[in-house]
Amino acid sequence: MPPFRQQRIPSEPPGASVLTPDGPIGHLEFTASLEKAPGPRPCQPARATACDNLAQARPPGVRSAGSVSTRSNRRLPFAAMALEVGIVGLPNAGKTTLFNALTKAGAEITAYASVTDKSNVGMATIADDRLERLAELVGAKKLTPAAVRVQDVPGTGPALLGGLRQVDALLAVADGFSGTTDPDSEIETLKLELLVADTDHVAKRLERVEKQAKSGDAGVRKEAEILRGVLAHLEAGNPLTEWAGELPDELDPLTTKPLIAIVNGPGGIDCKLEAELAELSDEEASAFREGASALDEVVRRLKEALGLITFFTAGEKETRAWTLRDGQTALEAGGTIHSDIARGFIRCEVIRWNDLLDAGSHAEASKRGTQRLEGKTYVVQDGDVLNIRFNV
Repeated sequence: MPPFRQQRIPSEPPGASVLTPDGPIGHLEFTASLEKAPGPRPCQPARATACDNLAQARPPGVRSAGSVSTRSNRRLPFAAMALEVGIVGLPNAGKTTLFNALTKAGAEITAYASVTDKSNVGMATIADDRLERLAELVGAKKLTPAAVRVQDVPGTGPALLGGLRQVDALLAVADGFSGTTDPDSEIETLKLELLVADTDHVAKRLERVEKQAKSGDAGVRKEAEILRGVLAHLEAGNPLTEWAGELPDELDPLTTKPLIAIVNGPGGIDCKLEAELAELSDEEASAFREGASALDEVVRRLKEALGLITFFTAGEKETRAWTLRDGQTALEAGGTIHSDIARGFIRCEVIRWNDLLDAGSHAEASKRGTQRLEGKTYVVQDGDVLNIRFNV
């Protein structure tokens, strides 16, 4: 496995570090080049396609390989960003081991949570055998799987858990190997820690808002009223998944996020084994397994909890998998790739991945009528191969 360097990233939560391998990282690089349609007339904006590796311009907020920008992008419409997942667990439950298994980052594993205050941040790829088959069909020079951004916090206090407010889901790791604790009890303890962190967060926000409400602003006064109800709900021991009313924007509570329980041990996932196998090549790791990787099941549960689908772009320069929420449109798929594609969206060529394999080429698929044109409002389906035309 290549050596890893630990790099502080200013845009990460306080104390966070990003672990990246030396050299380029495909899923952070967005090396896409805008492909001009043939023969544009002078003074006209060139038509481009998102099929063949997009643009050499990077998406907003994504810098060079090995660096990640997150917070600045979350509020921008159509900003390309990876799915984000946080890992939580009690000391010695194996959460950093799971982090290493998912990301192959080689983060240091310590016996006590108190020895470090830094979060580990890395990227985990989403395996999909359809991607390799599409890449082989079009003769792609580069193959890029969809990726998940993973953050492992070093404890369960309100301040540390607060760094996970921007993530999309939580993986809760419980000790199932030591025999000294009950995994179900650990998961309940973690839920309580999340509730305490939300209570602390809402109480502090309410204190600030009540001071601002003295100005007489109606919107601020309304938020203060809502926060009082939310705080009472939390103090009664109820998570915000059970809150029936509205929640203020920007609150980002932890107890509304999907929580996926992972038992580290018999009956669950052997995180230590998976972390060791992550240091091997895919072929070597497969030889040690009796079946599919247990991590594939983690990703499957994660996609199911978040309602995610996978779509593809297939070109000679790069064939790539992308994640999208079920029910989102071709316009939103374009924005996932790059904000320029969403702004200049014209139309989208769509074909099912298996229909493209059956046809052998886009040209043959067009002749057969299995490749069609769709507009902005087309709802993307899992397994769609998209070629988006746009003007910039």
